[in-house]
Amino acid sequence: MVRVPRLVVAAPASGSGKTTVTAGLMAAFAQRGLDVSPHKVGPDYIDPGYHALAVSSAGGGRAPGGGASGGGAGRPGRNLDAYLCGPDRIAPLFLHGAAGCDLALVEGVMGLFDGAAGQGELASTAQVAKVLRAPVVLVVDASSQSRSVAALVHGFASWDPEVRVAGVILNKVASDRHEAMLREALEGAGVPVFGALRRMREVGTPSRHLGLVPVAERRAEATGSVAALAAWVREGCDLDGLMALAGSAPPLSGPVWDPVAELGPAAEAAAQGPLPEDRRPVVAVAGGAAFTFSYAEHTELLTAAGARVVPFDPLRDERLPDGTGGLVIGGGFPEVYAPELSANEPLRTEVAKLAATGAPIAAECAGLLYLARSLDGRPMCGVVDAEAHMSDRLTLGYREAVAISDTSLAAAGTRVRGHEFHRTTVEPGAGQTPAWGLVHPQRRTEGFAPGNVHASYLHVHWAAVPGMAARFVAGCVPAAG
Repeated sequence: MVRVPRLVVAAPASGSGKTTVTAGLMAAFAQRGLDVSPHKVGPDYIDPGYHALAVSSAGGGRAPGGGASGGGAGRPGRNLDAYLCGPDRIAPLFLHGAAGCDLALVEGVMGLFDGAAGQGELASTAQVAKVLRAPVVLVVDASSQSRSVAALVHGFASWDPEVRVAGVILNKVASDRHEAMLREALEGAGVPVFGALRRMREVGTPSRHLGLVPVAERRAEATGSVAALAAWVREGCDLDGLMALAGSAPPLSGPVWDPVAELGPAAEAAAQGPLPEDRRPVVAVAGGAAFTFSYAEHTELLTAAGARVVPFDPLRDERLPDGTGGLVIGGGFPEVYAPELSANEPLRTEVAKLAATGAPIAAECAGLLYLARSLDGRPMCGVVDAEAHMSDRLTLGYREAVAISDTSLAAAGTRVRGHEFHRTTVEPGAGQTPAWGLVHPQRRTEGFAPGNVHASYLHVHWAAVPGMAARFVAGCVPAAG
């Protein structure tokens, strides 16, 4: 049994202010000297970046498993997605990420009870709250209501008896009089108010076609925004009361997710094999402002499988890391940086040469665009025989897929659940050897798998299919030494 003080921050609907309130709470508690573990329900990559910044903004934090993270690094933001990873993995992944923390805060997704379309509570904030047995604090946009807030909160608190809606934070409150009216109305709802936050205009969190602009693209401004959010929350919320509520969560039982245990014999062989650290295969992982989408568990699985993970920035670095034996290019916004990526011809040439050697390359969404012949008319790496373009249409949703043939990530017949999230298109949409055959919600082939390359729009959480990391690393060339 593990005791982790924890809260789920939810809302009746998107747009209520969950992200700003959650980031403010994380920063405010971190500034008190607490080790805060940040989590996000759903597949979103951008919010966890703000969470990680919030918990590191006070300059403290300890890495999972104890020990100082140093340098104010704090903890990475981690996702809890019951569709991608399965409900049974939610608590183990949470306990892994929250190990040794003083407080875990989980930001919900959409409205409290909204989940995967047509699949009941699956992947909803409510489902995650039930799995974690965590108290829920409801962030309510009170800007256009007064007494009606009681009916809204009462409805959410009584809808599912297994979900413990234990508190309310009122957001966008207009005045002291407005706050008094809201609090009076809620006295009979049986749900205590832990905060009343005034409308806040001075904190900029700019958005574009896929949501908030990632932290990596505006770190200095984002740091200032998070500091302002912390002050906003300190002024308007009962932090002591929220901490006491978090401490009321019961102990959690069950296993803690462990990448070495997940990989089994593959990880044991990597740990005990003949290759010393400097001979482990180097897996280069794209980062920087153009490629910000990644789940923390991917790096942990690659490391457990025996790789030496080395980050690089395609916007700045003209060479791949020395000894690169495999390449991972995740999601992000290459369309925003297409001129700079195209101008870095030396790196584009190196990526193409690496692909020609047969080294494994795994590319998701933004990575697919980077590997294409061109993006909006600008030359890219030319590894994938396709042209990429920006589009007016948002493609968004969960997917089920099966590997049609053997690739660097999956053996033929491997079934996965993934997520698409993009405003770009590639022509054609699939190569002669597709990366996946999508089976739900529609049937079609998708992506490209020429040689040892796996390039697709589909985002997959490797914690659900850890064999992907082992298969990928097994195909890498060991570092020379």
